[in-house]
Amino acid sequence: MTLAPDLTLLKAGNLRGALLMVMAMAGFSIEDMALKSVTAHLPVGEVLILFGLGGLAVFAVLTRQRRERIFHPIIFTRVMAIRALFEMMGRVFFTLSLALTALSTTSAILQATPLVVAAAGVLIFRERVSPLRWALIALGFAGVLMVLRPGLSGFTPLSILAVLGMIGFAGRDLATRAAPPILSYAQLGVTGFAALIPSGAILLLWRGAWVMPSLVDLAFLSVAVVVGVIAYTGITMAMRMGELSVVTPFRYVRLLFAMILGALVFGERPDAMELAGGAVIVGAGVLLMLSSRRKA
Repeated sequence: MTLAPDLTLLKAGNLRGALLMVMAMAGFSIEDMALKSVTAHLPVGEVLILFGLGGLAVFAVLTRQRRERIFHPIIFTRVMAIRALFEMMGRVFFTLSLALTALSTTSAILQATPLVVAAAGVLIFRERVSPLRWALIALGFAGVLMVLRPGLSGFTPLSILAVLGMIGFAGRDLATRAAPPILSYAQLGVTGFAALIPSGAILLLWRGAWVMPSLVDLAFLSVAVVVGVIAYTGITMAMRMGELSVVTPFRYVRLLFAMILGALVFGERPDAMELAGGAVIVGAGVLLMLSSRRKA
């Protein structure tokens, strides 16, 4: 009996998928940096409206190029309405967190999204989870608490915004799993960005008035839209190209990119507890994916 090395990652589809996932995570980090920069001058609600309009326009063009209906009748079903509500929740609170807290902290908490999806999958889709995977999910949530530090001197109440945003994105991902497969990534992109417009309008009415954006603000928003669309397309291609258990763990490099950009652009310096908590979240997530792969 010979022991052959595991060459799973070297398979063409997995290698391209992993590279696309890394590129997508870099794009999302740049998008977050650009949005955080704009929220220093513009109300969050206005940023969501402009970002939503830009992304909607790009995905609408992509949809027409694919000869698909921009607003497919199926988007008015219950599951798509739920997805839109979670999308609104995730985007509103995540953008507020970007505006009011450190980029590295927001990104660290966001990495717990797959853990929430895994736990909720048991309740919604009746998936079977082993004791080991439950332990890893619990470990990941412990990492979130390390970043939040409730009850300790380093606790920042505004960090709860990132938690609410993470829950919103987890709900969106779960609803996407239940969404009809007839919808393409471009059509899902249309619905996702369209949901930002009313949520931004509500937030703008509640807090803040419209401010005329400068050319620099519009440039940052354009960067956010372009890299956001490219990243969204990249992650969709990566998930379809490679094996999920191989490609998905690479999404955690987003935290590394966020910490680098946070330090270079905003002068952020995460403390030891935040770094340790981020490492625990990422480690638990990667082990969760690997345990799923072994089971398969």
